[in-house]
Amino acid sequence: MVTGGNRGIGAAVVERFLAGGHKVAALSRGGTAPDGALGIACDVSDAAQVEAAFAAAEAAHGPVGILVANAGITRDGLLLRMSEDAWRQVIDVNLTGSFLVARRAVKSMLRAKWGRIVFTGSVVGLYGNAGQANYTAAKAGLVGLARSLTREYGARGITANVVAPGFITTDMTADLPDDAVAKSLAAIPAGRFGDPAEVAAAVEFLTQAAYVSGAVLPVDGGMGMGH
Repeated sequence: MVTGGNRGIGAAVVERFLAGGHKVAALSRGGTAPDGALGIACDVSDAAQVEAAFAAAEAAHGPVGILVANAGITRDGLLLRMSEDAWRQVIDVNLTGSFLVARRAVKSMLRAKWGRIVFTGSVVGLYGNAGQANYTAAKAGLVGLARSLTREYGARGITANVVAPGFITTDMTADLPDDAVAKSLAAIPAGRFGDPAEVAAAVEFLTQAAYVSGAVLPVDGGMGMGH
């Protein structure tokens, strides 16, 4: 199961898993998905919708063994100008949504004594970013969530990790003004934005690595330097 699997990084992850022969359920608000995946409409911040989405996925494909919690939104603004609604919306989707889908997935993973959970974090979750207090707090929270899950369920064959992309060419970065793009590129040693497929490759690695858990894997062209 991949949340936010209809576009950008999520779609690239879905396509990579499909190419590997997996059955994939892709969750999104509209229920659209790449060809070959089961598209399910779901607001991940709503526990009832999460339960219904898992029921639909399980009815079609069986228990969820791999979960990629990728759904996320931004509502940027400097702290003094950030509304409580903007704060709550981002925390609800990016952090609470990840908690809800992970909690539901762990139930079947415990029965199977095997499971892989990957949260899509961000370089700014540890690096920080002006104008994104809500987003960076949510992404930093995913690190604590993954490490707590590792301590709770590591002995049961379940791993939980965070992939931390930097600037990736998606709809989100396509809207950046030219000066912001130039400033961002100057901070990236690789000298370019990443491709969603490069993040998907890192996600796939984390689902295959049985002895890696509680880790943060940067995919940022060297921007964060492991912050």
